[in-house]
Parts: sequence; C-alpha cells; structure tokens
Amino acid sequence: MRVRCHTSFAEIAAGDWNRLGGDASPFLRHEYLHALEASGSATVATGWTPLPITVEDDAGRTLGAVPLWLKQHSFGELVYDFAWAQASERAGLRYYPKLVAAIPFSPVTGPRLLIAPDAPHEGVARLLVDAARALADELHASSLHWLYTDPADTARLESLGYLHRTGYQFHWQNGGYATFDEFLTGLSADKRKKLKRERRYVREAGVATEVLSGADVTPALWDRFYDFYSANILRHGGMIHLTREFFHRIGATMPEAVVLVVARRGSELVGTAINLRDRQALYGRYWGGDPGIHSLHFETCYYTPIELCIRQGLRRFEGGAGGEHKLARGFLPVATHSVHWLRHPRLSRAVADFLRHERSGVELYMDELNEHAPFKADMASPHQPAGS
Repeated sequence: MRVRCHTSFAEIAAGDWNRLGGDASPFLRHEYLHALEASGSATVATGWTPLPITVEDDAGRTLGAVPLWLKQHSFGELVYDFAWAQASERAGLRYYPKLVAAIPFSPVTGPRLLIAPDAPHEGVARLLVDAARALADELHASSLHWLYTDPADTARLESLGYLHRTGYQFHWQNGGYATFDEFLTGLSADKRKKLKRERRYVREAGVATEVLSGADVTPALWDRFYDFYSANILRHGGMIHLTREFFHRIGATMPEAVVLVVARRGSELVGTAINLRDRQALYGRYWGGDPGIHSLHFETCYYTPIELCIRQGLRRFEGGAGGEHKLARGFLPVATHSVHWLRHPRLSRAVADFLRHERSGVELYMDELNEHAPFKADMASPHQPAGS
C-alpha cells in the first residue's frame, strides 16, 4: 500500500472516493466536497487549502482516504479553538497554518477515516493517521484536528494520544410516529400548545410550505434560495461562506440528497430552507425568509422537516450547531466529539487541562438540558437518543 497526498478533490475519481464513504453521509460524497472547492467556497483564497490523502494498493485501487485541509484561520469549523490560537500567539508561538480533517462549514458527525469495506481496515487506518501527522510535520503545521468524529475514529485517535473534546448538538429522534400530531401528544401541555400556536401563526399569515427535491429544485429556485440565505446571514452580521455556484452544483450533481423546503404566500415565495438527507437521517443546514412573518423560521426549518421524517421513516433530524431554542421544539442534546494534536508540548498540556474541565461542564449542562426536555415524564425515555 502507498499513500498519496492530493492538492484537489478533482484529482480523485468520484467513484473511487464514494466507494469508501458509501452512504455514510451526503457530506462525505465526492460531489459535495468537490463542489466546495470548485465553487470557490473552500479554496486557498478563502483559507481552506484542500489536501485530501488517499491510500492505494499496488494496482492503484483506492483503499482509504481523509478529507484534509490546510487552514489559515479557524472560521467555518464550528469546533471553536480561537482561544487556543490567542494563547499560542501570546506565548510567541505560531498557530496557523493548521491541518483539519473535516467537512467545511458542516457540523455533522461521521467517519473521517474513510476505508473501503474490503480493505485491511487496521492497516489502512494507521497509514492514514500516520500520513496526516507526517504532512503536518512537512508543512510545519502547529496542530492537527479531526472534527465531528464518529465513535470509532474518536476512540482510535484518542488511543494514539490525541486530545478528546466533547461538545453537543440538538437532534430530533423519530419515535416511530405515524403523524406529526402523534409526536405532539408526547410533549408536555405547554410545549404542545406552543408548537401548535407557532404553526397557526404561519397558516394565518396565508403561508403554505412544500418539500421539493431532485429536478423539482430548479436553477431559478436555487437563485431565490441563495438570495434568502445570504440576506439572512447579513441581517445577523454573519459571514457568507458558501457561494451561489456551490448550491447550483450540489443541486445538479447530487439532487437526490437535497431537500428544499419552500414557503409561499399565494404565488409569492417568502422563505426557503435547505436540508440534506441520506437513508436514515435528515440534516438541516441553511434558511432565509421574510423576517416579518411570525414563526416562519420554525415552520420551514423544524416542523415541515419533522413531518417529512415521520412520513418517510427517517430515524433522526439533525438541527446543526447550537440553538437551545430547539429543546422546546422536541430536539434533545446529543454529544459531539473531536480529537486534537498540538505540536508544542506546553500548549498541548494547557489545552488538555482545559478540555478536562470543559468536558465536565458540557456533561453537567447536557444533564440540565435533559431535565428540561419537552416530553411528558412518562414519554421522555423512549425518545432519549442512544449514546447521548
């Protein structure tokens, strides 16, 4: 077996890459990663230099890969290490560039060591990990970060001495509901009334929602979505990371994975929200809409997608990073994980101490959140996500 470091996802055949990730996540598909690069969203110019690593056998067959990037900043990762960078600079150490194994702008848990099902798993995994560390040395990177790792990769890397960091998100879990109303019956009375009231506000505004996917999401709809998306980010003082071309590309190259919720008042489009999906889960990503319509955000981003999950039997709906307001709407806290290697021993020891305290705080906070779960007392346990 041999290791190759690439300077573009375009250098790797889409079929070879996708054979490694299978249906683990739409965010790991070659079409998605290449769209980030080709659209100008994650490139050298934006501080994301693609450096994917692959392992091949003697016949040139791809056995494993890592979606790796050289970073000149910490934006768009959603595992925040700005304080580490500041501490490093105060100590006279250079924190950038750094290497990250991640999906840019996407806080979605999944494998970061992508390995073909018929490959020698242990050998390929070790080659990939060693190659990433060797590349960090070659590029004089201060650190190597594996973000939103699944349990297997988290355990493997922690056993090799990487520092383990815990965070949390809010996920909606499908309890086998037949209808949205059945989901509502499991909520406490005040939360059930709140959700019904918010849905009523949208209906009373004359707004109806529709779920579109595949060829039904036309280029014109993508343009309208992008206008809403960018306006919403600017309204809240955020950074627009993804270009208009990115959404057009994923709509064209992976249409079956894209789910667009559109909200219309008569013939007028008043809001949109994009989700991605696989065979088991729906992933909420971005939205934009008329800020004057009460509860439009909750309807397009939460309630209509939950109805879709129920209708199609999807096991969970991941609401993305942050958002304690999701708790009152049926989402429960779920732990997320990342693992980190820092080159400088003194900084590494300081971060390790910080992470021990942070992990305890996260665990206590998640316990407190679960105490305020919106479900009836006798309904809370069946909807508690495994491993949370």
